[in-house]
Amino acid sequence: MPNIAIELGKLSGSFGVKASYGEQQDLDGVTVLPVAATWAGYGGGSDDNGQGGGGGGGFSLPVGAYIRRGSEFRFAPNPVTLIAVLTPLVCVTGRALGYVIKRLKK
Repeated sequence: MPNIAIELGKLSGSFGVKASYGEQQDLDGVTVLPVAATWAGYGGGSDDNGQGGGGGGGFSLPVGAYIRRGSEFRFAPNPVTLIAVLTPLVCVTGRALGYVIKRLKK
């Protein structure tokens, strides 16, 4: 039986932005380099009889892309991800601000 840690290590190299979106693209003098936040986790083990197993999983969240036109280089965020991240942040900030204002009035 192959060593599961080595096999999982080989697989983890293929996770990430390249696996989700591929290499950078060059179109008509414009270079697009995708950006993503990725997570991966693995687990494995065996019992006293030498029976073992393992598993793993990963997740990739598209953050945006770096775009280069000539000498201009900028970041273009993914609007869906931006909304998904900012919505809870705005809710928590609003509640905290309301709490602070309520305490200051007393």
